[in-house]
Amino acid sequence: MSKKIVCCECGEVLTPDEAMEFDGNIYCQSCLDDRTFICDCCGEREYNDERETDGRISICQRCYDNYYTRCEGCNCLVYNDSAYYLSDDDDYAYCHECYTEKTERAIREYSYKPNPIFYGEGTRFMGVELEVDEGGHDQDNAETILDIANNDDVRMYIKSDGSINDGFEMVTHPLTLDYHKNNMPWKSIMDELIDMGYLSHKTCTCGLHVHVNRSSLGDDSTEQENTVARILYFVEHHWDEMLRFSRRTESAMQRWAARYGAKGDPKAHIDNAKKDYSRYRCINIQNYYTIEFRLFRGTLKYSTFIATLELVNEICSVALSLSDDEMTKLTWEQFVDGIDKKKNPELFDYFKERTMYIGKEN
Repeated sequence: MSKKIVCCECGEVLTPDEAMEFDGNIYCQSCLDDRTFICDCCGEREYNDERETDGRISICQRCYDNYYTRCEGCNCLVYNDSAYYLSDDDDYAYCHECYTEKTERAIREYSYKPNPIFYGEGTRFMGVELEVDEGGHDQDNAETILDIANNDDVRMYIKSDGSINDGFEMVTHPLTLDYHKNNMPWKSIMDELIDMGYLSHKTCTCGLHVHVNRSSLGDDSTEQENTVARILYFVEHHWDEMLRFSRRTESAMQRWAARYGAKGDPKAHIDNAKKDYSRYRCINIQNYYTIEFRLFRGTLKYSTFIATLELVNEICSVALSLSDDEMTKLTWEQFVDGIDKKKNPELFDYFKERTMYIGKEN
């Protein structure tokens, strides 16, 4: 008497033609179909728990690990060679449809970071991040601002930011101070934002951050680090003035741009700062190509905005020109007296507005 052939899953008695063998077990066709699938990539049959699918195709785990990823936008399966990325160092993959939608939108994802384009004549460039809120996370509004800012050049892009409730972050490519003042239409941009109902200073969410290229702070990495050390020293030892200038409260500064803590000399400051890996510091030194001044509250007042850039430029200049010993002896009054008022009119108007020391005529 021949041995019965039965399905190991449901127990149905099978004829030899009905018996399906897989992984050493006998199944009926129905149970085999329920428990397994055919990989659309390699053509091999696998158990369902080894299956990756998006409703269109199903592939085995081995093929997924070697050849596929998932779209961050719609979660569909994307062949590695067909995946798109928002920037060269972005880990999030997109299918063609989602990539096209994101890159054609005025407000980009927070991770968006294009290759920098430098504008202006000189060696010191400033990349600005200005946040606005309360006027809407609105693509049309953002498109209008970009039309004003960019004209025939791509000088600004706009991103989402998780710290903003109902607005966006405007980010410029690296521009010289002169270019910011004379070529970038900041006044028109700010006027339009105000007309749209956006706020910056009058929120608890918005900041004005200024990136300065490290290459402008010395001829080599050693000189650049020494200059950064003196910048840190200056900010820490003139904290009261910097806090007053920033228009932030001490508690807001602690949250978004905390100080490292005063040390004895510039070298001690940089040594201390390099042990801290947070970017939420008054001067963020975590970026390879730039340092970031994070102290300042957001603003849609043109004169305040320009005054902020002028101050950053002057701090970088004095840190570059002085020795460590000279920096430790520099008073706020001496710093202000050394600034050319004719070249920095908005800065001195702002000093007067904030009732800060304005020094002697020069």
